Amino acid sequence: MLPVLAEHYPPTFARYVEPFVGSGAVFFDLLNTGRLTRSEILLCDVNPDLIGCYWTVRDRVDEVIRELRSLAREYRRSGSECYYEVRDRRFNPARAEIQSQSGSQADVALRYTPALAAMLIFLNRTGFNGLFRVNRRGGFNVPAGKYTDPRICDEDHIRAVGTALDSPRVSIRLSPFDETMAGCARGDFVYCDPPYAPLSRTSSFAHYTAGGFTAFDQLRLQRAVIAACSRGARVVVSNSSASEILKVYTTIDAQKVQLKISRVPARRAINSRATSRGPVDELIISNVLDAVRPRMVKASLKSRRRLA
Repeated sequence: MLPVLAEHYPPTFARYVEPFVGSGAVFFDLLNTGRLTRSEILLCDVNPDLIGCYWTVRDRVDEVIRELRSLAREYRRSGSECYYEVRDRRFNPARAEIQSQSGSQADVALRYTPALAAMLIFLNRTGFNGLFRVNRRGGFNVPAGKYTDPRICDEDHIRAVGTALDSPRVSIRLSPFDETMAGCARGDFVYCDPPYAPLSRTSSFAHYTAGGFTAFDQLRLQRAVIAACSRGARVVVSNSSASEILKVYTTIDAQKVQLKISRVPARRAINSRATSRGPVDELIISNVLDAVRPRMVKASLKSRRRLA
């Protein structure tokens, strides 16, 4: 999706905001293409494991790498047996202990250790399709993936991520999307990549957080997007092509702030049936479309002149 999303990046912005940072794919794309050299950056998520891991990689990267090396050696010896040992007897019990001692999700993130961060990275690299999924009790329950030789400890990559996150221009916060977006206005570029609305009753992969992300949350996000657009922010949202998403982003209020929808074919790798994995339509919803099209037209005209 990145090449298509890149067509929706505004030409200039003073601050970049991700309310659902997840893997940070767009953040790292903007960083690697030199689009963030003068921008302030705010990366947020409501998942305490994710934010705790990012904080720990930023602040204690050598310790995380040391722990990850050890896990990689264990995995080479016993494969999926090691995966379930780490998931069920180390990671989930350690998380449960922190949660029982903490008064808030912020405490959970703050108490993240290099060992926990390394386990999260390990489970991401060796679990099914790199998913992060929890059950209703908050327990991580992704099954082992079928990999021959996964690259578990990519030291150069982890150090590069730590360096990027340690920039004085980067703020990483445990924050719900509505609080994050309430301060977004003119000069901000906001990219929202929420948990996708399921295309059917059976297509949801369960929960990114124990509370899930409901149809009402999708509506709350739509309202936050419209409010940010009305304050002058440039906003891009990616989501599934579920009918509920099409409905909420084609309302009169959405049209007033010039939100437009693009359909993009994207390959889905996550499905219980292998035969159902393949291209499906996803949506890019944005008020940056009109700013992008003239640049694309100009580029096309220049190409034609060169060809002539």
